[in-house]
Amino acid sequence: MIPDQVEALNFLALHALGLGRVARALELLEQANRHHPKDLATQMNLGFARQAAGDLEGARAAFQHAVEQDPQRPVVRLHLGHALEKLNRGPEALLAYFRAIADAQKQGHWLNASTTAPALLDRVRHAVRFAQASRRCLFEAVLEPVAERHGAAALGRVRETLATYLGDRPEVPVDLRQKPSILFFPGVPTTPYFARELFPWLEEFERQTAAIRDELHEVLPHADGRERVFTSDTEEQAGLRASHGAPGWDGFYFYRYGTRRDENHRRCPYTAAALAALPLMHVREHAPEVMFSVLTPGTHILPHRGVTNTRLVCHLPLIVPENCALVVGGETHHWIEGRGVVFDDTFEHEAWNRGTRTRVVLIADVWNPHLTPAERDAVAVLVGAIGDFHRAAAA
Repeated sequence: MIPDQVEALNFLALHALGLGRVARALELLEQANRHHPKDLATQMNLGFARQAAGDLEGARAAFQHAVEQDPQRPVVRLHLGHALEKLNRGPEALLAYFRAIADAQKQGHWLNASTTAPALLDRVRHAVRFAQASRRCLFEAVLEPVAERHGAAALGRVRETLATYLGDRPEVPVDLRQKPSILFFPGVPTTPYFARELFPWLEEFERQTAAIRDELHEVLPHADGRERVFTSDTEEQAGLRASHGAPGWDGFYFYRYGTRRDENHRRCPYTAAALAALPLMHVREHAPEVMFSVLTPGTHILPHRGVTNTRLVCHLPLIVPENCALVVGGETHHWIEGRGVVFDDTFEHEAWNRGTRTRVVLIADVWNPHLTPAERDAVAVLVGAIGDFHRAAAA
C-alpha cells in the first residue's frame, strides 16, 4: 500500500475499528491526516476513532475540522454536536445540533423517520429533543428578570408566545390571513388595519405633517442619508417590480434595525421630535425601522409578510401622487396626505406607485396597543435573544 493513499488508509482504519483495534485505527487515520489534512472522510473517521479511544476533545477537534471543510453537510454538525454534548459544552452543542437540523430540513431531510437515514434516526431524534429543551431553557432564562420586575402572572401570554415559537403548541391565528414569519403573539385582536381610536398620539402626529414635509423637501434632493431598503440586488429583484424603467425603493432612515441614525435626526429636528413622542418598538438590533420611504414612479413592492404581530406599522403620507395604494390582507387603502394609517404587516401586504411622481410616506414601527408594558418588555428581550441565537447558529 502506498502510504499516502487516503481511501486505502481509511478503509483499513475502519476495518481495524470494527475489530476493536482502536490504536491501529488511530495510527492509520493520523497517517492519512498528515498527508491529506483537508479530507472530509478522514476527519470524520478520526473523530469516531478518537471517541472510541475516549479522547473526546480530540474527537471534537476532528469534527470541528470536518465542519470547516464542508459547512453545508448537516451530518458533520450532528456529530460535532454529539461530541460537544459529551464534553458538557451544552451551549455549543445546542448551536451545532440546531444548525444541523435546520440545514437538513431545508434540504428535505430529517423531517420525520421516512426522511432520515435509519442509521442516524436515534441520533437525530436525540438532537431534536436536546435542541428543543435547551432552547426552551435559554429563552425562559432571559424572561426571568422581566418576570421578577413585573410578576410572573404578567407574562402568561408571553410564555404562550414562546411555546408557540418553539412548536410546543400550535399557532392558531383568529384570521387565517395572518401569518407572522417568526413570532406569533396569541390573544390579541386581529385585523389588517387598526382603528384610529387605539392610538391617542395619532392626531397630534398628523398635525406635524406640514413641518415634517418641509424637512423632507430639504433632504429629498440629496443622496446622502438615503439607503436601499433591500440591501442586495438579489433581494431587490425578488421584492420589486417596475411597470417602466428600473424599480426604486429607498429610505432616509431615522432608525434601521433598531440603530439610531443620529445625523439624519440632526438634519430633521422637527421630524425627530415628532417621532420621539411615538410608542416606537425598541428591540436591540431589530426595531424600530423608521424612515422617509421613497418609492419611485412605476415601482411595485411585491407581496410580503412581517415578522411579528407584536409590532404594527404606521404610515404618515407626505407626498402621494395619483394611482398609489397599499394593500394589506387583500384590503386596499389609498393614502391621503397627512392622514395616518396603522396596519399589521404580518398580513400579506404590498404597495405600488403607478403615478408619475415620487411617493413618500414616513414609516414607523410602533408597539401593538393590546400589549401591556410588561409584555412589551418581555417581547423586547425575547426577540433580542432569538436574534442572538440565530446569529450564533449561523456563524
